[in-house]
Amino acid sequence: MEIDPFIFRLSIFILSIFVGYYVVWSVTPSLHTPLMSVTNAISSVIIVGAIIAALAGDNIKIFEVSNIYGFLAIVLAAVNIFGGFLVTQRMLAMYKKKKKDK
Repeated sequence: MEIDPFIFRLSIFILSIFVGYYVVWSVTPSLHTPLMSVTNAISSVIIVGAIIAALAGDNIKIFEVSNIYGFLAIVLAAVNIFGGFLVTQRMLAMYKKKKKDK
């Protein structure tokens, strides 16, 4: 009996959701900022690949599948990068000492 490839990939995707959830929520706050900076670095590499995919193909046909997926990847990776910077700044602000009013 052979397993359908779609079911196999779907089960891997569902398992990765559960593993990712438990891995992310078990990270201590002191490790969160370094992990976010690594995630931002990975997303910047994704943007470089997405720009290459968005610019691939002929100049005449700009709405090919690779161009659309490349543009979508650029948008999603940019949201991830800027969101990661915002979360990192918020986490660092938690560790700053507050000024006391005199």
